Amino acid sequence: MTTARTASPRTARAINDRLALELLVERGPLTANQLKQATGLSRPTVADLVERLRDGGLIRVVGEAGEQRRGPNARLYGLAADRAHIAAADVRTRSVSLAVADLAGGVLAETVLPVDPSRPAARIVEDAVSALGRTLRESGADATLHTIVVGAPGLVDPATGELSATGALPAWHAEFVAALRTGLDAPVLLDNEVNLAGIAEAQVGAAADRETFVLMWLGHGVGAAVILEGRLRRGASGGTGEIGFLPVPGTSGLPSATVCDGGFHSLAGSAAVCALARRHGIAAASEDDPPAAEAALGEALGTGNGAFLDELAGRIAIGAAALTAVLDPGCVVLGGEVGRAGGAELTRRVQTRLEELSPLHTQVRAGTVEGSPVLRGAMVIALDAARRDLFATV
Repeated sequence: MTTARTASPRTARAINDRLALELLVERGPLTANQLKQATGLSRPTVADLVERLRDGGLIRVVGEAGEQRRGPNARLYGLAADRAHIAAADVRTRSVSLAVADLAGGVLAETVLPVDPSRPAARIVEDAVSALGRTLRESGADATLHTIVVGAPGLVDPATGELSATGALPAWHAEFVAALRTGLDAPVLLDNEVNLAGIAEAQVGAAADRETFVLMWLGHGVGAAVILEGRLRRGASGGTGEIGFLPVPGTSGLPSATVCDGGFHSLAGSAAVCALARRHGIAAASEDDPPAAEAALGEALGTGNGAFLDELAGRIAIGAAALTAVLDPGCVVLGGEVGRAGGAELTRRVQTRLEELSPLHTQVRAGTVEGSPVLRGAMVIALDAARRDLFATV
């Protein structure tokens, strides 16, 4: 017969400390009495943990609760958000977006560095590293950086954390990550950009009420983030969701191990969307890049070009039907530049077409994360790493 084990005093203190710190992150400053009520701990236990967390530099007195109250019981304790900082990077073909936040998740600075892909890789990397350094210094986080998370296209090996490009992706992406790991005195974590966007939609976006869903990323390339029972699934080689290589009907051929032309990418990537838009007489699709695809969606919605929207929705539904048949996620979120630009109208049309293709009930939603979902997801991962480390070291 097995018996329940009682946590050691040290383990119990660590659990209580983390509970109190997470409450301060979630609710903001609290009095000792409010911490007692929220945690269910005794008054002496709360007094001990408050003293321990203050001595550890993780909380500080930030005010008093109510003008009429004075003394120790009225003190408001808040997280020492400047104890550590995190950074996030969203690496694209033509830009690098950067963000810095404090331990409470407050964003202190954001920067977007345009990238000319024709420049030498070494110069692009040098400029990107310099931009990060300036952003850290200007936000006062250069001396207290705990973790940086980088989101980039391609396969990220779960065992090594190394980037393996798929298709024609820039070599400087991996060089940028290597430069950060060499030059920064902080952990540099790398993840697939679509996975990070999926984490953002799960935390604060369209799938915040879902334990299981798939994010379809529709931008320069296409991909998917698969979250099942609350866990992001990466696969044996980090390739879960590489649907750009998915063989589908309606293309001129088949993809290969190195080039996704002929796969779902050829139906729903930004170049394919722009070509389709031009065929439907949409003038905004003058280029074959994500901004032009966004503009094309905007023009189609503004002019009521239902034929273009229906054909595009049919293409997207083919990829969604394949994901649904294998995973049965119950929910597909449309993200990326095309998914965001299409909004509710494109989502409705994809939903209708998917219901014609699949017997499995699947709700289609538009992504709702503001700004860069990749940056937001990277910050979620970085904050979790920083808090897991610092909240356990008191």
